[in-house]
Amino acid sequence: MKLRERIIALLQEADYAPLDKSGISAELGLGKKERRNLDYEIRLLLANADIVRIKGDRFAIPKDVDLVSGTIKFRQKGSAILIPDPKKGESHPEPINILAEDTGVAMHDDKVVVRISDLPPVKPAWKSRGKAKPSHQPDGPYGRVIRIQKRARDTVVGTLCKTRFFHYVAPDDPRIVHDIYVPPPEESKLDPIPVVGSKVVAKLHEWEQRHVNPEGELIANLGKTHEPQAELMAVLHKYNLETEFPPEVMKEAAAVPPKVTEKQLIGRRDLREAFTFTIDPDDAKDFDDAISVEYPDSKHTKVGIHIADVAAYVRGGTKLDKEAFERGNSTYLVGIVIPMLPRSLSNGVCSLVEDEDRLTKSVFVTFDKKGDIVDVDYANTVIRSNKRLTYKQAYALLKNDDLQVARDLKLPPAHQTGSTGRALNTLSTGELGKLQKCIRELWSFASKLRAARFKHGSLNLDMEETKIFVDENGYADRLEKIHNDESHQLIEEYMLLANECVAREMKRNRLPCIYRVHEDPDEERLNDLREYMGTWGIETGDLNNRKDLMKLLDTLSSHPQSRLLRTQVLRSLKKACYKSTPDGHYGLCKNDYLHFTSPIRRYSDLVTHRVFNHFLVKVRGEPALNETSLRYNASKAANVAEHLSHTEVNSVEAERESIKVKLLEFFERELDKEQKTAFDAIITEVRNHGMFIELTESNAFGMVHISALRDDLYRLNASGTALVGRRKSNAYSLGQTIQVEVHKVDRFKRQVDFKLCDKQKASNPKPSIMPVSPDESVSPSRKPSASPYKTAKRKTDRGLKNRKRASKKVKSKKASRGRRQKR
Repeated sequence: MKLRERIIALLQEADYAPLDKSGISAELGLGKKERRNLDYEIRLLLANADIVRIKGDRFAIPKDVDLVSGTIKFRQKGSAILIPDPKKGESHPEPINILAEDTGVAMHDDKVVVRISDLPPVKPAWKSRGKAKPSHQPDGPYGRVIRIQKRARDTVVGTLCKTRFFHYVAPDDPRIVHDIYVPPPEESKLDPIPVVGSKVVAKLHEWEQRHVNPEGELIANLGKTHEPQAELMAVLHKYNLETEFPPEVMKEAAAVPPKVTEKQLIGRRDLREAFTFTIDPDDAKDFDDAISVEYPDSKHTKVGIHIADVAAYVRGGTKLDKEAFERGNSTYLVGIVIPMLPRSLSNGVCSLVEDEDRLTKSVFVTFDKKGDIVDVDYANTVIRSNKRLTYKQAYALLKNDDLQVARDLKLPPAHQTGSTGRALNTLSTGELGKLQKCIRELWSFASKLRAARFKHGSLNLDMEETKIFVDENGYADRLEKIHNDESHQLIEEYMLLANECVAREMKRNRLPCIYRVHEDPDEERLNDLREYMGTWGIETGDLNNRKDLMKLLDTLSSHPQSRLLRTQVLRSLKKACYKSTPDGHYGLCKNDYLHFTSPIRRYSDLVTHRVFNHFLVKVRGEPALNETSLRYNASKAANVAEHLSHTEVNSVEAERESIKVKLLEFFERELDKEQKTAFDAIITEVRNHGMFIELTESNAFGMVHISALRDDLYRLNASGTALVGRRKSNAYSLGQTIQVEVHKVDRFKRQVDFKLCDKQKASNPKPSIMPVSPDESVSPSRKPSASPYKTAKRKTDRGLKNRKRASKKVKSKKASRGRRQKR
């Protein structure tokens, strides 16, 4: 039995009393060599939440002492929940509620130990006197933080503020609910010295007493709060993102030739004469993939899916490779990219820009006239892209017979993209017509692939996104809704096809690799989702049945609250991650799947390319290239996969933070406009204090407070679906479309308040849920109003009682004063 198993067995014994490390060693009778390993095994068991440390540095099984370890997540008002560390075979443990006064000295995202209780803590009467009782107590167990296992951060980014007597930092993250006391900035030795209103970084000191705010010291001045550069630096610092590369990495990158050399062409198929092009967003900085179309005979079409061969330049074990591994992936913040590779590679020799020779790895798929796949081939290649297209340009060519429609489209601004490409109005009619023919033929095959994929059981989880564009000074300039139209779907289908084909070969040949895995959802989570949908009046079948889940997604696609409800579906599914085992992809309904098509921005794809090299030479008999390749085994692949899953989550959170900051910036600039912009919005939720809305064009969320409804006194109706005016009986109902303008922006709370425009469109669609009649428009928590006589009498009686109570207090104080004087 392994030492780890022996420790667990000891702690699980019925007569075990908690022991410290030396006691466990003595109880197990460990020798000198095994005692050296005891520290390591205990640290590992603590990290996996298999055991817990209690008072006196003793150890026990968590459930035996009613303790649970996990990650604490705060709400803005100070309360929190604990997400317990999952045990083996348990992916979604039940969260534990923690009241604000029971969070101890924990901060957001800390690893903590909590003592659990099935009932909420009962406050002493003197603490709750005069305070309103909460209308709703959260379900589930409650807990109290008793120990901090590991701090999530040792620094906090925020705004420097000052009271009359001291300075403090107000954290940017509203979930860090305590201000950080800091010494005067003059003592920080920073240059320039921060002033009140500066964006700063504070290094935290040890925080041990809850009744005293945490303290720290200023270590960085990022600039003036709310300016683009300062906000960018704040996001970079919070998520440990580096814009600059170490000198030794830049030295290796500088040694890479900026052009493809003749020597690099040896062993590669030359496809520079094949008609090839890229399709990417307006603001794409790097270009990973290209598509070519060839006709081997009159009955077949060969589609080439060409991916930038980053492995030809980033050799395994180099400083360049190690830095790429540490970063894990590129991070796409609003207006700026934090690349995985230096820009001389990511935007230079690796990027498949227009009219330049580029090294690629290619998957060739041959279709017959019916659109069926008849052959798949693989090779190391060299290509030369004929045209860089945007999605808008590709869509125009796909949908319009008149080429002038495409010619009239403007190029994206040069400051927003890595390459604009030639303007379509400079292309000859022959070249533009050839592009149009290829795009339409590619879509004819892609549309069949897409239909077959959904018929097979793939889930349609696509949601419209909002793109934030910045001006040359970095300020949020405009919002644009990105529709997942046919131009996006065309590229998506060919990338999915290439990923699946390569994954199938890796699995078939048992080559150690990194797979993209999306595990089957938990049955309990899907049952909860079914109940949630029922509260919206949406009937579902058994969501553990794929067909019923697909039917639900189809229903939600036309629902007024589509985005909100589809987001709930996504939260009920597990997150995709990287693994060294081919465990399949639930969302795509594929047994074999990995990432192959984006090696400029994802290290997982670079690993796949290295294994793909081995496959081409050893399995397919292709010529060996003049380059070294890093070998992987199952253990190394597993470690790499785990690391990349963590870096991916970090980047996603940074990107979301960047979007939040820029949205607030955009709406704040709206306040400065003389002519306010009217936004179409849908009411997504109605409360007694106002209504929550979603802007239809940007998918941004906000609130119209009830105080902003000035034309009447509005109350929540009995069903909770509408605010109804008492005098005019006007109603604002769930699902109703309204026009709003920005009213107030709170950058610190990260909230946007809107108000109704003076003029509402007469053509607004009717709400999906109609309000009940005005005579039912009283909230169930309120009693019907009494007659004027009874109301006046009740007020008079209440006034008498208050005066009597005040008189008693005065007499009591006088008596108390008299007793003190006698003493």
